[in-house]
Amino acid sequence: MKYLSELINRPGKAGENLFMKGLKLPGERKPTVHLLALGDVGGTLLTGLKTLGGGIIEEIGIYDISPEMMQRYEQEMNQICWAFEEDALPTVRILKEEELFQGDVFLFCASRATPGVGEKVADVRMAQYQANKPLVEHFAKMAGDQGFKGLFGVVSDPVDPLCKAALMASALQPGQIHGYGLGVMNSRAVYYARKDSRFQQFLREGRVFGPHGNDLVVADSLEGYDSNLSLELTRLTIESNLRTRELGFKPYIAPAYSSGVLSILNALQGKWHYSSFYMGKGDEGAFLGAKNRLVDGQTEVENLPLPTELFERIEQAYLNLCQL
Repeated sequence: MKYLSELINRPGKAGENLFMKGLKLPGERKPTVHLLALGDVGGTLLTGLKTLGGGIIEEIGIYDISPEMMQRYEQEMNQICWAFEEDALPTVRILKEEELFQGDVFLFCASRATPGVGEKVADVRMAQYQANKPLVEHFAKMAGDQGFKGLFGVVSDPVDPLCKAALMASALQPGQIHGYGLGVMNSRAVYYARKDSRFQQFLREGRVFGPHGNDLVVADSLEGYDSNLSLELTRLTIESNLRTRELGFKPYIAPAYSSGVLSILNALQGKWHYSSFYMGKGDEGAFLGAKNRLVDGQTEVENLPLPTELFERIEQAYLNLCQL
């Protein structure tokens, strides 16, 4: 058996969870969340955080290059409330750009290159990376220059390489940056496991690791790992977005909720969820997704024993991310 900690040679006993420092979140009050860009993903993410964030989020600040878009969402979001419990949901406020890092959580949802339905692109994620990298570098540098100590969350694709770009471009600590892309890969695996009894063990014993992309690793079971079933479930999960595009729609609703809304709300409550975090030393590591939670400003990472064959798949995904 192998352990996730072996990828980065972290000290500790086998099976003990990993802890990574570097993040500050308010302990005695609800955090404020600031969200950049209100496109398909950003608008859906905002809607979910507004409607499900009662009791978890104090206020949501929004910023977009379009004043009309900000005004539209400020009006519509603040017209959502429970009857007779008008203050139960977080309020939404329009921000100036210089206010983006005056909150506790910053969510990067900006994107310059989301392929349209039917658009032919040789490598979608690398096209997105080249377009979105300057954007995330700009805002990460701004965060570092302003002394931001909160959570810098990346939701835009490709999540994991953009997290690394944000880290390299800024004075932010590795523990401050998390990527929210893996949650939907877990949810897609659940979808196929519910449809095919061959994969039903995933619902009880399965895990997902790695990036939101072709190096994704789905394990049908940590207890009785089956390589062939795991590879098939991985393929179905990776190709799920193509099935939505074949219907003529952009696949952004499930990612915005499973990777974004639900994962972020769980993170803010200190609950287990899927997100990417930095693994490595200095500039040589990468952001890799796995089950984790935020505890007193630290990222606690599940460090269960892994079958050797599964560990090698995760290791290869990690090494591929390191080379980007």
